[in-house]
Amino acid sequence: MQSVKFSFLTCSACRTRLLRTAPLSVQVNRFTHRAYTRPSFAPKPTIDIKHIRQNPGLYSQNCIDRNYDAHAQAPFEIIELHRQWLELQHKARGLRERSNVIRRKLANAASRSGDAEGDIRQTVDKDALLNEAKQLKSELSDIENQEDALQDQMSSLAQDLPNLSSTETPVGNDPEVIGYINDHPEPQPSKSDRVWRSHVHIGTELNIMDFAGAAQTSGWGFYFLLNEGAMLEQALIQYALSVARKRGWMTVAPPSLVYSHIASACGFQPRDQNGEQQIYAIEQAEKDKSKPPLALAGTAEIPLAGMKANQTLDESQLPLKAVGVSRSYRAEAGARGVDTKGLYRVHEFTKVEMFAWTVPDIVEDEMFVTSKESSSQKIFDEILSIQTEILQALGLHCRILEMSTTDLGASATRKRDIEAFFPSRREKDNGWGEVTSTSMCTDYQTRRLHTRLRFQKAGSKLDFPYTLNGTALAVPRVLAAILENHWNEDECLVEIPKVLWPWMGGIKTIENHHWHRHPTGSY
Repeated sequence: MQSVKFSFLTCSACRTRLLRTAPLSVQVNRFTHRAYTRPSFAPKPTIDIKHIRQNPGLYSQNCIDRNYDAHAQAPFEIIELHRQWLELQHKARGLRERSNVIRRKLANAASRSGDAEGDIRQTVDKDALLNEAKQLKSELSDIENQEDALQDQMSSLAQDLPNLSSTETPVGNDPEVIGYINDHPEPQPSKSDRVWRSHVHIGTELNIMDFAGAAQTSGWGFYFLLNEGAMLEQALIQYALSVARKRGWMTVAPPSLVYSHIASACGFQPRDQNGEQQIYAIEQAEKDKSKPPLALAGTAEIPLAGMKANQTLDESQLPLKAVGVSRSYRAEAGARGVDTKGLYRVHEFTKVEMFAWTVPDIVEDEMFVTSKESSSQKIFDEILSIQTEILQALGLHCRILEMSTTDLGASATRKRDIEAFFPSRREKDNGWGEVTSTSMCTDYQTRRLHTRLRFQKAGSKLDFPYTLNGTALAVPRVLAAILENHWNEDECLVEIPKVLWPWMGGIKTIENHHWHRHPTGSY
């Protein structure tokens, strides 16, 4: 295979100046094989393959920027497949023209009658024409099958390409710090005598967490929340919902099981580019083997996006904003060293997720142009403001990051994370740990889920809406951050943030009255 290489670009503006042409001599020898069979009722993806063919360098470099090296050749493979498809189209056109000629000759022969000798010659000619017509029909059928196979291959390659990165996204591995929330609780560690404890230590001693029991019940990476810990989880959920609802977000209780093709359409593959399993696939009983495979949702983003699959939304419905509470399942827990301790990275957890559909940023034709003001940017900013309000009220010190290309999921064109300060993680990343994420996905998901948008002002013009998603609150990490940051060493208790009091049944602190200090100062 011919190797096509690009230098690593450090300027986002340079990405738009990449070559628009590509060599056509690429030998296509790789196609993506999915881990599931797409059922007949699944949404039919509508990928803009023409744009990929016109900008192969842009899409290839985008794969390299985002650490999708295995897909970097796909745009050129699509061009080669399209060249083969055009050759078949040209060949089929010639066969159809010959078939039309034969059809006319047969019609003319049927309208003429002559002497016996002429009838014999006519019969011989007719038989020859009929045999040729049958041969042409067989050749055309073979060509059509080849055309269908090439189109399927092009579609499969195109579907697996990641979304194009926003020009706001830093290229490389390093995110950009945008701002901070609340003051750092220990800005000068060398001058501080504050005693920090991990949430594992605090939660176990206060009898609000049980990791050993969960390990016996479900395995490593699971946990029980007990007493005030379980109440704190519910309080966090209700508080996050209250903040989103007052901004007009519709509350949804989504399912946890989703079809595998829905998860894939949202950009969640069974395995990431490092071969690490991301989602749990459900093993079907023998009698259900013929049914579409199911997976456990890693986030409510997946069922919320699927909720509008194969539907056409009206412009008047947008922006459509939903906030869902669900259990989330992540199979990759336990693969990242120190991250695996306690609640920071677990297999199952409760999460409040925001998901929105908006009008595309630019939709225009001869008669109609949408507002130049970006609807998706408005929702992106709104999600960030909700996250900031929640974390600020919980008294957590955080930093806001514009994430780099290598940290973007397949569906995101742009992503901002908020990281909270975890005292127990001071040896790793100076204590920072992700607690929320906000992603702008343009039409990546709606094209794969066949979610359409109808513009009444443009004569019922159809387009694809944009989608966005963001974490309102991921319970385990926020709960861990609260325990560690609101721990009172002198009183041996955790002070519950005031905004959670309405859902704590009058409890304002979490303490263990049987926890006594030993003479040595330990517990």
